[in-house]
Amino acid sequence: MLLVSTIFTAISALEHVYFFVLEAILWQRPLGLKTFRMDAAKAETTAPLAKNQGVYNLFLVAGLVWGILAEPPFLVPVRAFFLGCVIVAAIVGGVTVSMRILLVQGIPAFIAAVLLALAHSG
Repeated sequence: MLLVSTIFTAISALEHVYFFVLEAILWQRPLGLKTFRMDAAKAETTAPLAKNQGVYNLFLVAGLVWGILAEPPFLVPVRAFFLGCVIVAAIVGGVTVSMRILLVQGIPAFIAAVLLALAHSG
């Protein structure tokens, strides 16, 4: 179970690298405009906020990677903390922006967290 948790944690980390690229680099380009369903004018005014949000996604990546590479006794608490951060962010995004955020961002992190808990519950 720990291996599968690691795989889902890695998926979550890779998603957040992609979110960083979308928000910090591609926000005002066609892919960013299409992904976030906005026009160029809105993208221009919100670009600084998006870049900031993208950088926060990199902090999640750093924590998730740390959770993947950590050795006991740090593996479980570090991974659980950062997966929890992703899950909370997914819930907030799902409630405030789009349920799509909850599904895309939340499901891999939730699966990873549940499997982590199951692997260390015995």
